[in-house]
Amino acid sequence: MTVESGAALSTKLISIDEVKSTARKQRVAAHSHVKGLGLDPETHTPSDNASGFIGQLEAREAAGVIVDLIRTKRMAGRAILLAGPPGTGKTAIALAMAQELGDKMPFCPMVGSEVYSSEVKKTEVLMENFRRSIGLRVREKKEVYEGEVTELTPVEDENATSGYGKRISHVLIGLKTVKGSKQLKLDPSIYDTLLKQKIEVGDVIYIEANSGAVKRLGRCDVYATEFDLEADEFVPLPKGDVRKSKEVVQDVTLHDLDIANARPHGTTGNVTSLVGQLLKPKKTEITERLRQEVNSVVNDYIEQGIAELMPGVLFIDEVHMLDIECFTYLHRALESTISPIVIFATNRGQCKVRGTEMISPHGIPSDLLDRILIIVTKPYKIEEILAIVKIRADAEGVKLDDDALAHLSKLGADTSLRYVVQLLTPAKLLAQVNSRDIVTKEDVHQCAELFIDAKTSAQLARSNINEDPTHTSSNAQLDPGATVHPLNCQTASDSDAPMETDGT
Repeated sequence: MTVESGAALSTKLISIDEVKSTARKQRVAAHSHVKGLGLDPETHTPSDNASGFIGQLEAREAAGVIVDLIRTKRMAGRAILLAGPPGTGKTAIALAMAQELGDKMPFCPMVGSEVYSSEVKKTEVLMENFRRSIGLRVREKKEVYEGEVTELTPVEDENATSGYGKRISHVLIGLKTVKGSKQLKLDPSIYDTLLKQKIEVGDVIYIEANSGAVKRLGRCDVYATEFDLEADEFVPLPKGDVRKSKEVVQDVTLHDLDIANARPHGTTGNVTSLVGQLLKPKKTEITERLRQEVNSVVNDYIEQGIAELMPGVLFIDEVHMLDIECFTYLHRALESTISPIVIFATNRGQCKVRGTEMISPHGIPSDLLDRILIIVTKPYKIEEILAIVKIRADAEGVKLDDDALAHLSKLGADTSLRYVVQLLTPAKLLAQVNSRDIVTKEDVHQCAELFIDAKTSAQLARSNINEDPTHTSSNAQLDPGATVHPLNCQTASDSDAPMETDGT
């Protein structure tokens, strides 16, 4: 009996844990569903429903032409303006262009209000973002020793200055490739790097001949069958000779070079440089002289064939927030020899240029507008809103029935697309409270009653003013008849405004 009870006890102690995936889940952002412009690779014409993009066929086709010009490096120093009412996909088009260009092409997004700072000038913020948008691809050939470690032996000798103690005089390391093997005699300072990276026999490493830098590439795939589960990365045995020439490609931006030269790191033990970095917590401006020196070095690299200049994209959203000083500075920056492609976006029609009394289209001075290619986005139709809501619901993991989807699309046509997209997750929570996985029309209707849209809120504010006339003067900005329309900076009754829509 004791043996059986012991066996039963031992079986109870055994636990089986489910292995969960360690893959990082990407947070669902406002434009997570947009994967590109959705253009045909041969004809470059936009498809109606491709890469998560719905509608705006003309704007997407124009953006595709701009992307082709950027890839062929014929668009540097020019500017594009995305103009249209709110919620028509201007930012989505810019992000889709970034997806089409790839990760290697610099893409720097910013908002027009970011230029206002109490620490640095407005023009300095603009120039920093300009330099962030210009990439430099440096190609360098290095002599390296690469192979599988077959021997790792530190050689010690007696140190006369420390009595009976010993010190490491050199390190013997053996490297093997498919073609042959070689034994190297390394400096003792490299031994510390080998210990930090936990390099042992069987690892594949490479050592730079000039700098002595050591990098572990992984474990040789010969040892891949030792265990059932491995936490290491296995790489094949290198081919060719142990000593070889390797081309190393590094992608940096001009702003990275500016920062590296403006704030040089002190050497180890340099207390003065350490204290100097602690005493400068504020953001400091980079001088024009330093940028000119960096440009001269970059030009030398380009002439020697070591580096290649890659003009990227600077995306400035809400460009009407810039003032006349910023626009004047943009003139000179766009005409400079090193300049990226600049994409502006705005939802304004006729309004004042910030810092002046001059009224201009889109809040941009007319002399700068003459140098800009303008891409117009149009309001979505109810069929396009239905398709966008469906794609967005799939991205957020919300299951909708046909009635709920139709009700949301009609609600989006009456209010705005952003409003109905924000109702998806609350409607899903209400459905879960009612023990349902699929969102119905009743859930959407209940959410619309709990969370009102901007148009309904404006009507409530106007009714409150009519009921309480004592607060008319203090709340006059809430009256739609007396306000400046957000799309054209004129009164809402002006029907001739080019950017005005009846839904937003």
